[in-house]
Amino acid sequence: MSERHDGRRPDQGRPVLIEIDPAPYAEGSCLIATGNTRVLCTASVAEGVPPWRERSGAGWVTAEYAMLPRATHTRVRRERNGPKGRTQEIQRLIGRSLRSVTDMQALGQHTVTIDCDVLQADGGTRTASITGACVALELATRWMMNEGLVERSPVREKVAAVSIGIVDGLPCLDLDYREDSGAQVDMNLVATESGGLVEVQGTAEGDPFPRSGLDQMMDLGMGGIETLLAAQARALGGG
Repeated sequence: MSERHDGRRPDQGRPVLIEIDPAPYAEGSCLIATGNTRVLCTASVAEGVPPWRERSGAGWVTAEYAMLPRATHTRVRRERNGPKGRTQEIQRLIGRSLRSVTDMQALGQHTVTIDCDVLQADGGTRTASITGACVALELATRWMMNEGLVERSPVREKVAAVSIGIVDGLPCLDLDYREDSGAQVDMNLVATESGGLVEVQGTAEGDPFPRSGLDQMMDLGMGGIETLLAAQARALGGG
């Protein structure tokens, strides 16, 4: 296999580090680093649910995402008047991903809000946010069990996400910013511990790509998901 600009093989992700409880006031938190991308994920538990959900007896999990002004090489203005299109898209994706592995009935009439704040961006911020948010959610539900707020864990299984793309004609796993900005195909994959697919987002930036390229990227992505799940397990004390 050919090496990439940073020396990685096409099937090799960036180093993953997950530190738990960096924000001690939150019911669950972690700091996830995938290469030079770093995201702080905090989970806050509140009693009650949105009005439209009150009669269901079920809980709710939602997410917010933000990039700090100097997370990139130049300052980005804060979104003081509400999230813009890209931000809305990402936080909805994070929320969908977490809800796909959460038993809302077991959560009861509680809302868990996950805040994902990008401290440093070098590609893959949305995928790192999902992977880290799952850890924060797990820690928050453990807190809920310890407090007697729920009888059992509402988290059925773990979920993680990774980017894949075609760079200079070569399918590659876990793109950094340099690769992502010049990729012919950009793809994000969200999958669960049991192998279920939550979301596949793939876009050709120029010429269409063949089905064989999609199959290659899916294989790379699922291998990357396994590595991320193992990192989650280690951080949570399960591996």
